[in-house]
Order: sequence, then C-alpha cells, then structure tokens
Amino acid sequence: MEKDPRDVIIRPVITEHSYDAMENNVYTFEVAKDANKVEIRQAIEAIFNVKVVKVNTLNVKPKPKRVRYHAGKTRTWKKAMVTLKEGDTIEIFSA
Repeated sequence: MEKDPRDVIIRPVITEHSYDAMENNVYTFEVAKDANKVEIRQAIEAIFNVKVVKVNTLNVKPKPKRVRYHAGKTRTWKKAMVTLKEGDTIEIFSA
C-alpha cells in the first residue's frame, strides 16, 4: 500500500541555510519519520511536478530545553534535502 504524498512531506524548512541551498537547487523539507528516500522522491515529484535528482535525509536529534524548573527536550524529526534537476524550481519558496 502506497502512502499519500501529503502524509510523507510534512512542511518545508525555512531557514537562512535552506535559502542559501536553494541557489544550488536543493530544497529542505520535514518528512515523516518512517519515510524512506524512494517515498520522499515520489512524493516531491507528485506534489510539485518536478524531477528529483538526489535525496539526502537525516534524523534531527532533540536539544535540551528548560522552562523555569522543568527540564525537557525538543522533539525529534526527520529532514530531507532534495536536489532537483537543473531548471526545475519549487514556487512555494520563491515568495
């Protein structure tokens, strides 16, 4: 059973580093923790109608945080850096 593309891709990651990478046709997304590279490639191609050349993934580890006397950690999540074919762009980032 194939996953829905909108369940695989959660949201784009908007940071200064991700904007710098867009000059090299690399776009960054938060993806489902159980998604693999093939599923991520298929989801990006289905949602944005572009050709994906390469997918790099990493699991973002939690950071320790504290609010007054309560110690805790931030959540863990999975990040995917997707390289697109030369000439393809994703318009959601261009605004």
